[in-house]
Amino acid sequence: QVQLVESGGGLVQPGGSLRLSCAASGITGIIFSLNAMGWYRQAPGKQRELVGSITGSGSTNYASSVKGRFTISRDNAKKSVYLQMNSLKFEDTAVYYCNTRQRGVDYWGKGTLVTVPS
Repeated sequence: QVQLVESGGGLVQPGGSLRLSCAASGITGIIFSLNAMGWYRQAPGKQRELVGSITGSGSTNYASSVKGRFTISRDNAKKSVYLQMNSLKFEDTAVYYCNTRQRGVDYWGKGTLVTVPS
């Protein structure tokens, strides 16, 4: 059973930075390195949305709302994926989740809260 644990959230002032981490377990390093990983977020009263994703080979794509400010990276040896968030805005306030899909099953972490006050 794949388990994902996010960390690194917190309160940050507008314009500040945070780095989120997502550690995977219950999956071999080889399988992890082949899997795409995604970061999603859910703001209060809104639907969960894709922030961005990274393939096993390291190709990334981002939502237009975060492009140029957020960067996704991964360390396959540590079975971890990261979300570097810069120039944070109030509208980035949300619970951030990492995700992967294996054999047609979506796996989610419990999320980590990022709060950017207005």
